[in-house]
Amino acid sequence: MNPKTLIESRQLELIIERLCFQLAEDHGDFSNTVLIGIQPRGISFAEKLRTKLIQVSGCGNVPFGKLDVTFYRDDFRRRENPLKPGDTDVPFSLEEKRVVLIDDVLYTGRTIRSAMDALLAHGRPSAVQLLVLIDRRFSRQLPIEADYIGMQVDSIASQRVAVEWSAKSASGKVMLFTS
Repeated sequence: MNPKTLIESRQLELIIERLCFQLAEDHGDFSNTVLIGIQPRGISFAEKLRTKLIQVSGCGNVPFGKLDVTFYRDDFRRRENPLKPGDTDVPFSLEEKRVVLIDDVLYTGRTIRSAMDALLAHGRPSAVQLLVLIDRRFSRQLPIEADYIGMQVDSIASQRVAVEWSAKSASGKVMLFTS
Protein backbone atom coordinates (compact mmCIF):
# COMPACT_ATOMS: atom_id res chain seq x y z
CA MET A 1 0.00 0.00 0.00
CA ASN A 2 1.68 3.18 -1.23
CA PRO A 3 0.17 6.33 0.32
CA LYS A 4 -0.09 9.62 -1.52
CA THR A 5 -0.24 12.88 0.43
CA LEU A 6 -3.27 14.91 -0.64
CA ILE A 7 -2.96 17.77 1.85
CA GLU A 8 0.19 18.88 3.66
CA SER A 9 0.20 20.53 7.08
CA ARG A 10 0.25 24.20 5.96
CA GLN A 11 -2.49 23.64 3.37
CA LEU A 12 -4.59 21.90 6.05
CA GLU A 13 -4.24 24.93 8.34
CA LEU A 14 -5.38 27.21 5.49
CA ILE A 15 -8.39 24.99 4.75
CA ILE A 16 -9.44 25.06 8.41
CA GLU A 17 -9.10 28.85 8.47
CA ARG A 18 -11.19 29.19 5.28
CA LEU A 19 -13.91 26.97 6.71
CA CYS A 20 -13.95 29.08 9.89
CA PHE A 21 -14.41 32.28 7.91
CA GLN A 22 -17.29 30.67 6.01
CA LEU A 23 -18.93 29.58 9.27
CA ALA A 24 -18.45 33.00 10.86
CA GLU A 25 -19.98 34.69 7.83
CA ASP A 26 -23.02 32.41 7.83
CA HIS A 27 -23.61 32.11 11.61
CA GLY A 28 -22.51 35.45 13.07
CA ASP A 29 -22.07 35.28 16.83
CA PHE A 30 -23.17 31.61 17.11
CA SER A 31 -25.91 32.54 19.58
CA ASN A 32 -28.30 30.16 17.81
CA THR A 33 -25.77 27.73 16.31
CA VAL A 34 -24.02 24.68 17.78
CA LEU A 35 -21.19 22.53 16.45
CA ILE A 36 -21.47 18.75 16.78
CA GLY A 37 -18.49 16.50 16.02
CA ILE A 38 -19.26 12.96 14.92
CA GLN A 39 -17.42 10.18 16.78
CA PRO A 40 -14.81 8.97 16.35
CA ARG A 41 -12.78 10.76 13.66
CA GLY A 42 -14.86 13.91 13.33
CA ILE A 43 -14.13 14.89 16.93
CA SER A 44 -10.47 15.80 16.43
CA PHE A 45 -11.32 17.84 13.36
CA ALA A 46 -14.25 19.54 15.11
CA GLU A 47 -12.15 20.47 18.14
CA LYS A 48 -9.40 21.99 15.99
CA LEU A 49 -11.99 23.81 13.90
CA ARG A 50 -13.75 25.20 16.98
CA THR A 51 -10.47 26.48 18.47
CA LYS A 52 -9.64 28.32 15.25
CA LEU A 53 -13.24 29.52 14.88
CA ILE A 54 -13.16 31.21 18.29
CA GLN A 55 -9.98 33.05 17.22
CA VAL A 56 -11.32 34.04 13.79
CA SER A 57 -14.84 35.03 14.82
CA GLY A 58 -14.02 36.72 18.10
CA CYS A 59 -16.85 34.80 19.77
CA GLY A 60 -15.93 33.87 23.31
CA ASN A 61 -17.94 30.69 23.18
CA VAL A 62 -19.08 28.42 20.39
CA PRO A 63 -21.31 25.64 21.78
CA PHE A 64 -19.79 22.24 21.02
CA GLY A 65 -20.92 18.66 21.44
CA LYS A 66 -19.82 15.13 20.54
CA LEU A 67 -22.17 12.62 18.97
CA ASP A 68 -21.70 8.86 18.84
CA VAL A 69 -23.69 7.15 16.07
CA THR A 70 -22.72 3.52 16.76
CA PHE A 71 -26.21 2.28 17.65
CA TYR A 72 -27.84 4.25 14.82
CA ARG A 73 -25.74 2.65 12.07
CA ASP A 74 -27.58 0.45 9.57
CA ASP A 75 -24.73 -2.10 9.68
CA PHE A 76 -24.60 -2.28 13.49
CA ARG A 77 -25.66 -5.94 13.67
CA ARG A 78 -24.00 -7.06 10.43
CA ARG A 79 -20.39 -6.87 11.54
CA GLU A 80 -18.32 -9.82 12.71
CA ASN A 81 -16.66 -7.81 15.47
CA PRO A 82 -18.98 -5.78 17.67
CA LEU A 83 -18.62 -2.02 17.40
CA LYS A 84 -17.43 -0.16 20.47
CA PRO A 85 -19.45 2.97 21.15
CA GLY A 86 -17.78 6.29 21.90
CA ASP A 87 -19.01 9.05 24.16
CA THR A 88 -21.94 11.27 23.36
CA ASP A 89 -21.72 14.66 25.03
CA VAL A 90 -24.35 17.13 23.90
CA PRO A 91 -24.66 19.43 26.95
CA PHE A 92 -27.49 21.53 25.52
CA SER A 93 -30.87 21.15 23.86
CA LEU A 94 -30.97 21.28 20.09
CA GLU A 95 -34.50 22.71 20.07
CA GLU A 96 -34.70 25.44 17.41
CA LYS A 97 -30.89 25.58 17.10
CA ARG A 98 -28.93 25.51 13.87
CA VAL A 99 -26.66 22.48 14.03
CA VAL A 100 -23.42 22.13 12.09
CA LEU A 101 -22.46 18.43 11.96
CA ILE A 102 -18.71 17.96 11.51
CA ASP A 103 -16.89 14.90 10.18
CA ASP A 104 -13.51 14.32 8.61
CA VAL A 105 -14.45 12.38 5.46
CA LEU A 106 -17.79 12.15 3.65
CA TYR A 107 -17.83 8.86 1.80
CA THR A 108 -21.08 6.87 1.35
CA GLY A 109 -23.29 9.17 3.44
CA ARG A 110 -24.33 6.42 5.84
CA THR A 111 -22.55 7.89 8.88
CA ILE A 112 -24.24 11.23 8.28
CA ARG A 113 -27.65 9.55 8.00
CA SER A 114 -26.95 7.84 11.31
CA ALA A 115 -25.90 11.15 12.86
CA MET A 116 -29.13 12.83 11.80
CA ASP A 117 -31.11 10.01 13.45
CA ALA A 118 -29.02 10.33 16.63
CA LEU A 119 -29.53 14.12 16.72
CA LEU A 120 -33.26 13.72 17.25
CA ALA A 121 -32.63 12.26 20.71
CA HIS A 122 -31.39 15.72 21.72
CA GLY A 123 -34.20 17.87 20.35
CA ARG A 124 -35.50 19.16 17.06
CA PRO A 125 -33.06 21.56 15.39
CA SER A 126 -34.32 24.33 13.12
CA ALA A 127 -31.67 23.41 10.54
CA VAL A 128 -28.84 20.93 10.10
CA GLN A 129 -25.77 21.65 7.98
CA LEU A 130 -22.81 19.41 7.22
CA LEU A 131 -19.15 20.41 7.30
CA VAL A 132 -16.51 17.92 6.12
CA LEU A 133 -12.80 18.16 5.57
CA ILE A 134 -12.80 15.72 2.63
CA ASP A 135 -15.69 14.96 0.29
CA ARG A 136 -15.23 11.72 -1.66
CA ARG A 137 -17.92 12.88 -4.05
CA PHE A 138 -18.23 9.87 -6.40
CA SER A 139 -18.85 7.29 -3.68
CA ARG A 140 -22.22 8.32 -2.31
CA GLN A 141 -24.83 5.67 -1.58
CA LEU A 142 -27.32 8.12 -0.06
CA PRO A 143 -28.34 11.60 -1.26
CA ILE A 144 -26.18 13.44 1.29
CA GLU A 145 -24.33 16.62 0.38
CA ALA A 146 -22.03 18.80 2.50
CA ASP A 147 -22.66 22.52 2.96
CA TYR A 148 -19.02 23.26 3.81
CA ILE A 149 -16.20 21.30 2.15
CA GLY A 150 -12.48 21.53 2.79
CA MET A 151 -11.50 19.61 -0.35
CA GLN A 152 -13.16 17.30 -2.85
CA VAL A 153 -11.31 14.11 -3.73
CA ASP A 154 -12.04 11.84 -6.65
CA SER A 155 -11.28 8.31 -5.50
CA ILE A 156 -12.41 4.78 -6.16
CA ALA A 157 -13.89 2.30 -3.71
CA SER A 158 -10.63 0.38 -3.24
CA GLN A 159 -8.88 3.53 -2.02
CA ARG A 160 -8.97 4.87 1.51
CA VAL A 161 -8.67 8.49 2.61
CA ALA A 162 -7.17 9.03 6.08
CA VAL A 163 -6.65 12.20 8.08
CA GLU A 164 -3.67 12.15 10.42
CA TRP A 165 -3.61 14.92 13.05
CA SER A 166 -0.66 16.30 14.94
CA ALA A 167 -1.27 15.96 18.68
CA LYS A 168 0.00 19.45 19.52
CA SER A 169 -1.50 21.72 16.85
CA ALA A 170 -4.10 22.08 14.14
CA SER A 171 -1.65 20.68 11.66
CA GLY A 172 -1.71 17.27 10.16
CA LYS A 173 -2.06 15.73 6.72
CA VAL A 174 -4.51 13.88 4.54
CA MET A 175 -3.36 10.69 2.86
CA LEU A 176 -4.83 8.58 0.06
CA PHE A 177 -4.09 4.85 0.33
CA THR A 178 -4.43 2.52 -2.62
CA SER A 179 -4.56 -1.23 -2.03
